[in-house]
Amino acid sequence: MDLSNFFSHASLLLVAACLLPNPILVGSIGVNYGQIADNLPPPEDVVPLVKSIGATKVKLYDADPRVLDAFANTGIEFMVGLGNEYLDKMRDPAKAQAWVRQNVQSHLPATNITSIFVGNEVLTLEDSSMSDDLLPAMQSVHAALVSLGLDKQVTVTTTHSLAILQTSYPPSAGSFRVDLMDCLSQTLSFHQKTGSAFLINAYPYFAYEANPKQVPLDFVLFQPNQGLTDPGTNLHYDNMLYAQIDAVYSALASLGYNKLPVQISETGWPSKGDEDEAGATPENAKKYNGNLIKLMSGKTGTPMRPNSDLNIYIFALFNENLKPGPTSERNYGLFKPDGTPAYTLGISGINVVDGGSAGNGGVTTPSYSTGSSTDYLSISSARGRCQLSGHVLLMAPLLLLKTLV
Repeated sequence: MDLSNFFSHASLLLVAACLLPNPILVGSIGVNYGQIADNLPPPEDVVPLVKSIGATKVKLYDADPRVLDAFANTGIEFMVGLGNEYLDKMRDPAKAQAWVRQNVQSHLPATNITSIFVGNEVLTLEDSSMSDDLLPAMQSVHAALVSLGLDKQVTVTTTHSLAILQTSYPPSAGSFRVDLMDCLSQTLSFHQKTGSAFLINAYPYFAYEANPKQVPLDFVLFQPNQGLTDPGTNLHYDNMLYAQIDAVYSALASLGYNKLPVQISETGWPSKGDEDEAGATPENAKKYNGNLIKLMSGKTGTPMRPNSDLNIYIFALFNENLKPGPTSERNYGLFKPDGTPAYTLGISGINVVDGGSAGNGGVTTPSYSTGSSTDYLSISSARGRCQLSGHVLLMAPLLLLKTLV
């Protein structure tokens, strides 16, 4: 046996053991498990890390069998992904059924796969052929689940950028882009018929990074602040994420889908960035993710939907060293590749401590696959620009708020 690997894996388990006592059990908190890296630990060593932060849900960008096998019999819910590169193929019912048999059915019931997301932010990629493929691919995958008797336990959905919104402020006036209405209407009808959730990737970080002198940092970090009041509902908002979520609820309601569940499939904050990436620091990442987990532990919804469950997936589990783009792209992780925390979360009950005290200096980890789907490679470059368009109408009230703080 390779002793270096043995000690590497043992140190990861030791770190996780230090994190495990009395984790906050946040039933609706999830984490994105990306693998665009060549230095990540083996999936079996990731299981205790996921449990240590109290996460009960994991979102994969593919259907990596190593990961799904490692999490068998843990009870942790999995959302697996079909990347944008598969949309055209999945239009073929035979190929969709073959994919579901191999990547979903073969892991059930041991691994708790509950959802498949088909495509990532397709409607805002300005690729008409891909947009045309989206709904047929979703329908084929759902039909495959039906034919295999799995549609009651596994739903089919897709993820969207906030750039699908035409108006985001005030939240009560949230509306979808007119040019996307045809595609969205068909997709929303699919969600309603199949009982699947509407997924949004939301990054308040991008609003701050683009306008650090105008957007109040406390408002995006869930810190105490004066907040904003929606003039249409008189509801008060003390953080940007909840305002964004309620804008999505309003947009859905305007089309008659007021009962459709909304989930935040990605949100996070980088702990490191380039000189021109304002706010990308360990302290801000700690506040954003730590405060978010605290809010989730309170089991309260948004001002508009206070009694609705919030299902939120933090981006991401690990720093991923092979992601292209600015430095921030490689530093969204809660953990470093050696399994030590990227920063202190500072939550009572989640003992995520600085990695320096646990240490595994000199221990190397083997190289692993970077995963099969790469359509989430860049958040800031492609996704960031899209996010900003969704925030445009938040800027005016934020300017006013800034003058009052």
